[in-house]
Amino acid sequence: MKLYDTKLAPNPRRVRVFLAEKGITVPTEQVDLAKMEQKGEDYSRINPFQRTPSLLLDDGTILTESVAICLYFEALQPDPPLFGQGPLGRALVEMWQRRAEFHLLLPVAMAFRHSHPAMAEMEKPQFPDFAAANRPRVIDALRVLDQELATRRYLAGDAYSIADITAMIAIDFMRPAKIEMPAGLDNVARWYADVSSRPSAKA
Repeated sequence: MKLYDTKLAPNPRRVRVFLAEKGITVPTEQVDLAKMEQKGEDYSRINPFQRTPSLLLDDGTILTESVAICLYFEALQPDPPLFGQGPLGRALVEMWQRRAEFHLLLPVAMAFRHSHPAMAEMEKPQFPDFAAANRPRVIDALRVLDQELATRRYLAGDAYSIADITAMIAIDFMRPAKIEMPAGLDNVARWYADVSSRPSAKA
């Protein structure tokens, strides 16, 4: 088994944090996006969409997409449960994971990819107006999270989950995307201090 990883990219980090929470160690191979290694012939055979992470299993099966990889490890090692427990718990985690991904992480990523000079070779063409349009969407999502987190410790309830991993990584990715955290989001600040202090956040 081998995980194709990229240290500075948010999606591979989701898998690393997830594995750290599970206490699972997997051999890794770094794919340097700045050197366009993801577009090379060797890696394109592993993942034709030329994205990281990818997980190569011992039987040659390849899994891509960070949440799919996390689901695989959740099934292998259910404890601690990071996708929820019971029908309602799993549905709530799925709901908040998708909200964190589509309403927070994706707009942050689009703001970064369409504005940062380092992305000029990977995001052709860059649309600065699209980057600008995504920044207020991030702020809107954070305000929703702040309202929700007034009622519970974590996004999907009282237990830490993959939804918290995705949202934490999205907020960390705001810095290179040059999006400032608005003042007054006290519940988000409390939650972020909690999740970012976990040892797994350093993965």
